[in-house]
Amino acid sequence: MKGIIHSEKSGIAGMKYRDLQEMHPQRGEIKIRLKTAGLNRRDLFVMKNRGKGDKPIIPGSDGAGIIEELGEGIKGLKKGMEVIVNPSLEWDCVEHVPLTPKILGGPSHGTFAEYVIIQANNVVQKPSYLSWKQAGVLSLSALTAYRALFTKGQLKKGEHLLIPGIGSGVATYGLLFAKAIGANVTVTSRSGEKRKQALKHGANYALDSGSNLKEETNNRKVDIILDSVGAALFPTYFEILKPNGRIVNFGASSGNEVELPLRTIFYPQFNILGTSMGSQEEFVDMMDFIEKHQIKPIVDRFYPLSEAVAACERLDKGKQFGNIGLLISE
Repeated sequence: MKGIIHSEKSGIAGMKYRDLQEMHPQRGEIKIRLKTAGLNRRDLFVMKNRGKGDKPIIPGSDGAGIIEELGEGIKGLKKGMEVIVNPSLEWDCVEHVPLTPKILGGPSHGTFAEYVIIQANNVVQKPSYLSWKQAGVLSLSALTAYRALFTKGQLKKGEHLLIPGIGSGVATYGLLFAKAIGANVTVTSRSGEKRKQALKHGANYALDSGSNLKEETNNRKVDIILDSVGAALFPTYFEILKPNGRIVNFGASSGNEVELPLRTIFYPQFNILGTSMGSQEEFVDMMDFIEKHQIKPIVDRFYPLSEAVAACERLDKGKQFGNIGLLISE
């Protein structure tokens, strides 16, 4: 089979498109012929932290395709079924939070290849209304956004959500999910084009990230902030958050270290919540939510599998609005 292998060099430079050894499912596993796969910032992070001496892996967490082979002991699935991969491994229930989530595509082989082997309980049937391109970019970022907004943030209809740095997969799903339940959404971006795209997809307000948020929001305080920026903006959030408001953090693109004056937190009784990925239980709930509201992922651009390096370079530069994907088979 053809695919991307990452070895020897760290980062994108370690990616090679080549012939790979065929794989067959063991007991409890299935083999999927992938139609499409999606890119996530996690793919870049995993490759950046690998180097000489590390065992070669196939990157990639998101994917959708057709079941081609079943291992022993499989019930409820059949050959030819169209499925979406859930990349969150060995996390079944919402309450049983792992110390570090295990995710497909590092250290286990992932979806940047013609086939992937995965546990049978890590797939759901593809909703018929979704195209292969939409289905293939869904899993990791949509699951992260769903858990962040609903399990952790408890976002409700009529509440006001702020999404700094709109454009990434998680941020765009956050926008779509919030609007689906009737929440109000303010987004920020340095890119005028991304702000325009966000308004097109339902955002109520779109602000320049370089502006003074307190002034630009015009005292429209928010109930929840979906944060992946971290250090650069975190101290400013408390000026625009309502009492008892929630900050749900899933990343730190501008740095980890944040200095906080505690009185600004405990007097207004703010809640700072951390989140990462999600459970199998939440994945199933998320897919039901997506199908109920007929939500379609925002697709930025697709590349052939052989051009995965170019796809990763676009992601690394942050040029996308929505999800970048790989077209693997027709």
